[in-house]
Amino acid sequence: MDYMDIWNKLKQPPTSALKKITGGRLAGKTDINPQWRYQAMTEVFGVCGRGWKYTIDKLWTEPAPAGEVFAFAQISVYIREDSGEWSAPIPGIGGSMLVESEKSGLHSNDEAYKMATTDALSVALKMLGVAADIYAGKFDGSKYDTPAEKKKPDKKAPANKEPDVPMSPGASAPPGDKISEDQGKRMFAISQGAKIPTESLKLFLMHFYGFEHSKDITKAKYKEICEILMDRAKFDSIMKTISK
Repeated sequence: MDYMDIWNKLKQPPTSALKKITGGRLAGKTDINPQWRYQAMTEVFGVCGRGWKYTIDKLWTEPAPAGEVFAFAQISVYIREDSGEWSAPIPGIGGSMLVESEKSGLHSNDEAYKMATTDALSVALKMLGVAADIYAGKFDGSKYDTPAEKKKPDKKAPANKEPDVPMSPGASAPPGDKISEDQGKRMFAISQGAKIPTESLKLFLMHFYGFEHSKDITKAKYKEICEILMDRAKFDSIMKTISK
């Protein structure tokens, strides 16, 4: 049995399904059309409901600072085995904003649960290899990255560089949309003071905000993230939703 057969069939989306994100916290990354994911699954496994399916296992909300509200969805994807039986569940958790703060005040999103479900499906389908080359950074819609093209590490960089994390709530935001390195270090000190493990902090930033590194954090989310990290009880409550 070739265990990579399904993965290889699903790993590269066509350029028509890709769109470069030009604004917001994910600027520079590639957005994948959800409809392509479902088409790819249908091509490999068959019609949804017969060759593959998903269930919505849980929908819930979590409060956020400044009156905002997160919406979360937990789903399970199943594929039809050769025996005709359904596979073990492939879980996925996704999130969106149900109530979000804007310049004019709080704004409610009536599609928040749908967006959270779409996000959760993308997480689960990654496990089967759907759009794997995009997530692995091997393909951006125009060309593949080869080992020769990858940037060589900076030999001058310190060996024990502090983890990329966000900034301190008392620091002023730097020019532009992103935070400074010094602010990231100050936030790291605050997280350490709250005894938040570095890996938990990274998971929190990536899962709920899409920030992979401290340099990705925006001024718009700066104060909100800091307030959560300074309240260990609130942080722990939010993190429990990942494993529910």
